[in-house]
Amino acid sequence: MIRSILLLKFTPEATDEQIEAFGAALAAVPFERRRHFEFHRDVRLTDDAMDAAVIADFDDEEAYRAWVADPGHHQVRSTYLDPIRAQRDRILFRI
Repeated sequence: MIRSILLLKFTPEATDEQIEAFGAALAAVPFERRRHFEFHRDVRLTDDAMDAAVIADFDDEEAYRAWVADPGHHQVRSTYLDPIRAQRDRILFRI
């Protein structure tokens, strides 16, 4: 299984509504080879933290690559994330 952890920093102009809409839209994308999904916002205990994390598990490397190419995933990214994203960091590892 492959775990993806995506850390996001949003633009200063991003609203709570936009951020929550992104998380909800991403969770709603139907993808049968995604086994687990979480979206979390930072609790603001430090000034240097990222703003949110997306954690998702996929069956294998092929499933992750299929997710990256999935039209629903692309739609959410371009509609909800791209307008508010300032920075993105990712790690992928086997679990």
